[in-house]
Amino acid sequence: MTSPRGLPPDLWIKRDDLSADPLGGNKIRALEFLFGDLARDDRVVTVGAAGSTHAFAVVTYGKRLGADVVVGRWQQEMNPAAARVAERLAHDADAAPLFRNPAFAYAWAWREQLLGARWIPAGGSTPLGVLGHVNAGLELVAQIDAGAMPQPKRVVVPLGTGGTAAGLAVAFAIAQRDIIVVGARVVPRIVARRGRVMRLARRTIALIERATGTTLPHPPAAGLEVADQAFGGAYGRETDAARAAAARLATVSSIRLDGTYSAKAFAVALEMAERDPTLFWLTFDSRILSGS
Repeated sequence: MTSPRGLPPDLWIKRDDLSADPLGGNKIRALEFLFGDLARDDRVVTVGAAGSTHAFAVVTYGKRLGADVVVGRWQQEMNPAAARVAERLAHDADAAPLFRNPAFAYAWAWREQLLGARWIPAGGSTPLGVLGHVNAGLELVAQIDAGAMPQPKRVVVPLGTGGTAAGLAVAFAIAQRDIIVVGARVVPRIVARRGRVMRLARRTIALIERATGTTLPHPPAAGLEVADQAFGGAYGRETDAARAAAARLATVSSIRLDGTYSAKAFAVALEMAERDPTLFWLTFDSRILSGS
């Protein structure tokens, strides 16, 4: 948790990029549960865009656990961070084709599943994976209660497949905290819709209730907002606001943001922090940009 000088005084940053080694970020939260029973020599298949940080996280930790990992990727509009991730993926993942669009990648992944591969959905956004983000939200509540920061009015996260936003909304409902989750949309609306995120939250609550035999509160309708203005018109396309926000953060800290997700969310957080106490949830681990 940090609040760098030179930024709005009511803006805080949750350093989820440091959540694990050698790679942190929000995707690791989901994999803690999705890889809970992964065995050595299992074959894992997932999909994502050419510069997908989710795919890179699956490859990184799947291989560390001894699994074979294949990734069906599709072409995307590139920015410098995405290009570096794509380079790392091409080097580290087992051989898999680069498709023209997601439909071909999903069809290929379906055939891999028929051959016995374990399926990890894009973004890890299933109720089981979302449990990791529920834990993350409860972790934040504990940090607030311990005095690490005041309770924010809003928590801003990038909104792609929706797992992080759904899990945080569930966590704040469980903890009975009046904190609004703001998803900065970075993908087309057909994927990142408010209704889709809320359904994922409800399915996650149902999973917890089945496992525990308890009844949980649901996130209120006003507990989730979508910032559509963050989207650049195509996945991976940088925006002027995101570039400016990333540059501003770089002048007051060592934190580096990516043009696909985190810079867009940070631009939204900067704007909201001028009005209300706001927490920016840093989901991108810039260590991915360096090393072999």
